[in-house]
Amino acid sequence: MTALIGYQTALLLGSQRWLAPLVLYAVLIADGVLSGRPLESLGYAAAALLPVTAWLVRLCANQEPAAARDVVAAPSGPARAHAAALLAATGCAGVLGVLGTAAVLLGKAADPPRGPTVPLAEAAVAGLLAAAACAVTGAAIGAVCTRPVLRHAGWSWAATALLSLLALVVPYSPANRAVFDMVDASGASAPLPVLPLAAATLLACAALALTSHVTRIGDR
Repeated sequence: MTALIGYQTALLLGSQRWLAPLVLYAVLIADGVLSGRPLESLGYAAAALLPVTAWLVRLCANQEPAAARDVVAAPSGPARAHAAALLAATGCAGVLGVLGTAAVLLGKAADPPRGPTVPLAEAAVAGLLAAAACAVTGAAIGAVCTRPVLRHAGWSWAATALLSLLALVVPYSPANRAVFDMVDASGASAPLPVLPLAAATLLACAALALTSHVTRIGDR
């Protein structure tokens, strides 16, 4: 799996298709997260990561021509090859999440404090956990909204956008809970969205199992 994930990551980076999700992430952060309180900004940065992760998953799942996909799947099996693409995209999104969280924290460190201050280390842990919850939720959405579950590009994009929006606005979804725990936090302590991250991880594991099974029985 390590070699397959490295191969999928190299394909993504070499194609430069990651530039568009990167620009989207940077714009969302610049537009909405640098003006609020530190924890609020970290919550918005985590929310921005969800659609970006779903986009990256779609890119990785569809970046190979069918012939190349068959060659890669021959020694390892189509399910493992497909899982490697999803994991590579999620790993790249995780790197973006770390960079985005660091950018918010550095930006807030230069601002004069407004209200109670949260220790930097505590805010960093909370922000990274919220980003992870949103990234894993986005990975689950991207996985079920592209090949082999949805093959038509139009339906795939529409489903990805709709489910990404619903994941952020539907009460008590993992991403919604992680983001709004951060946005609504008050005082000098940061919430740790461990339960939302655990729920998002279970959701992503179910999506990975579903798509790997569909790939195993019918992907061409």
